[in-house]
Amino acid sequence: MNARMLTLGLFGMLLPGIASSAEPTKLTVRVTGMFSPDREKDLREVFVEWPEVKIASVDFDRAEVVLGFETDKLFAKLKPAEVIARLDERVRNLSNHTFGVKALSTVPKEKLKRIEIPVAGLDCKACCLAAYEIVAKIDGVEQATASFKEGRITALIDADKTDKAKLAAALKQRGVTVK
Repeated sequence: MNARMLTLGLFGMLLPGIASSAEPTKLTVRVTGMFSPDREKDLREVFVEWPEVKIASVDFDRAEVVLGFETDKLFAKLKPAEVIARLDERVRNLSNHTFGVKALSTVPKEKLKRIEIPVAGLDCKACCLAAYEIVAKIDGVEQATASFKEGRITALIDADKTDKAKLAAALKQRGVTVK
């Protein structure tokens, strides 16, 4: 294997050596703003503006992306958490704050509960993004999607931190019609 696979895991730490490696680094991160499959194209367009970082793969179902870059050129002397923060800052700026980068979830997938909330009035991509952001920012929401075609918001939640009623209440409070 030519490139080392680095992933953020428990406690958001990277494998040792990230700051001093001359080899290309591959880093798996969560991407916020991936509320529908067609957003992958939008995300790829963001990285056209940042040619030093390449998208190696996109997993929409997990809202995860593998990014490739040369650590020494972009993030020399940064701590692992600072690399994520720098990626997030740049992606947010390039996407007009419609995408962001986070460390991988530390909650096991089997612990997450999938919920669906039927909604009305999401008639464009911007409306879906707004509804998605309302839900995605709630503590305990690990992943969310929004579909105006299907008229629903879905979320994978940590049931110890939130529930369907809290998500629906947040949507209603911000003017989204919950069916």
